[in-house]
Amino acid sequence: MTRSRRTAPDAEFVLMYRKGLPASKIATITRAAETTVRYHLQLAVRSDPGLRDEHQAALAAPAPRITQAGLRNLADVLAFHQTEGRLPTTGGKAAKERALGAWLLHRRQESAAGTLSPTYRDGLAAITGWDSPSTRKADDEARWQLRLKDLQTLRAAGGDWPRHAKTNDLQERTLGMWLHGQRMSRRAGRMDPAKEKLLDELLPGWREGRGHRGGRRTASSRAG
Repeated sequence: MTRSRRTAPDAEFVLMYRKGLPASKIATITRAAETTVRYHLQLAVRSDPGLRDEHQAALAAPAPRITQAGLRNLADVLAFHQTEGRLPTTGGKAAKERALGAWLLHRRQESAAGTLSPTYRDGLAAITGWDSPSTRKADDEARWQLRLKDLQTLRAAGGDWPRHAKTNDLQERTLGMWLHGQRMSRRAGRMDPAKEKLLDELLPGWREGRGHRGGRRTASSRAG
């Protein structure tokens, strides 16, 4: 189901554009009007002029690379499904299942963005519904929990709140975009109350971010 409201500029549109997808392709994937997508992207480019250059660079990038490790993961996912009758998840009890679940989560993200390697796409096609809407919804929840855990780790190590723009660090930008999305959802009144409560408890100061007195922790505050 398409989201009824999107806060401009929408982080999902921006991420896809950054990966090299044109507005028309983004509109098809997200089932949004192309004029709406273009409006969001125009706002994003105004706030981040380098975004257009990243889009062009992604267009010129070579096709997704297939690795031996990736092929092994593909084979292991197929074997897991055949043996267990289900797909591996990031919340599995065994470390191997969690690793396969994370790999599969990335492939679903690539599929949604239109960047999935044909080799992986054809291999996973043997599993009916591996990328169905209901599966993606479960992935969204798993991804939210992963981002929360990653941000907790960053903050516990004394790191500042991640930026979603004006940084060349991919990991920081990924976490920054996620955190920016949480703030926008809260301001728009669309945030799940349970998730807002969890963020308040585990990441005090997340609403304000940099510049807040809790923006960077000192060694003494961490020790306390």
